[in-house]
Amino acid sequence: MSHFPVSSSNLSAPHLALFVQSHYNAADSATCHLIKSGVNDTYQVTTSAGKYIFRVYSLHWRTRADISEELRLLLLLKEGGIPVSWPLADKQGGFIQTLPAPEGERYGVLFSFAEGEKLLHYDDELHIKAGMVMARMHQLTQPFTLNRVTYTAQNLLVEPLESLKKFLPADTPEMVFMATAQAHLLQLLKDADLAAIRQGVVHMDIWFDNMNIRPDGEITLFDFDFCGNGWQCLDVAYYILQLHSLIRDMPECQVKIDRFLEGYSVITPLSAEEQRLIPALGVCMYFFYLGVQCDRYHNWSNSFLNEAYLKRFINVLVKRYYDLYLQNASLVNP
Repeated sequence: MSHFPVSSSNLSAPHLALFVQSHYNAADSATCHLIKSGVNDTYQVTTSAGKYIFRVYSLHWRTRADISEELRLLLLLKEGGIPVSWPLADKQGGFIQTLPAPEGERYGVLFSFAEGEKLLHYDDELHIKAGMVMARMHQLTQPFTLNRVTYTAQNLLVEPLESLKKFLPADTPEMVFMATAQAHLLQLLKDADLAAIRQGVVHMDIWFDNMNIRPDGEITLFDFDFCGNGWQCLDVAYYILQLHSLIRDMPECQVKIDRFLEGYSVITPLSAEEQRLIPALGVCMYFFYLGVQCDRYHNWSNSFLNEAYLKRFINVLVKRYYDLYLQNASLVNP
């Protein structure tokens, strides 16, 4: 009998191992296991020659052109000496695979393995180094334009709130707050001094979950799935936002922020306008990723995405950050 249609699937890890073994210049044997199923599916492939990462993009999540631009950026960064996980070519010299999944054709890419481990908490020197790596990436890609999304107020603030409206009624306290905050943020972005803000390539997701740290302190960035064009201080704002969410002791958090900014400024300074906007851009990033979750799991297919989760996210993270820092103080010491 024919299979019942599906909207999402996890591809068989043993069969992906055989696929990699067949299509790439891998060793005679390979094993594979799923290490993360999220917006996309991430597999670790292990051969006698070493470890690799195979990403399977979700159906219709990225176009082939989107992925090609992501890979073009990664190769540029590798060539420029930025420590990243980069795409690996198959036997024919291609980078993007087309996989006939039950729900439709999905794309797959094999990446180099980022040595080290994800560290939830790390010392001040590593925050300095993380700032330097980010700044070097920004400096290298400032004149570079990707044929991908450009992040603006529309896709950072307007579209995410529309997505959220499908899950929470407009008269809930959380949505009333989000609408008020959105109006404030839109005005702040409209009034920004564009001449004092660097435009270029942005990663949009640099935090502990997307960087591996080796025992010798070397950092490798990966997961450029959200890369695009925009204000480069968005990356700075997101890193600081994540520090704030992870470290609730505020004096300790501020020390980590200061060390990160110290490292960043060694390579390239933040303008006074970029510093002023960082708290607002942090809240914009919360809006954006709430929208991503609602769009990706629009049918409540993720058990963690429910009304209680969204309300808690807004109250514990978004509103707390907005109330503490946006109007009355700055996370950045000019």
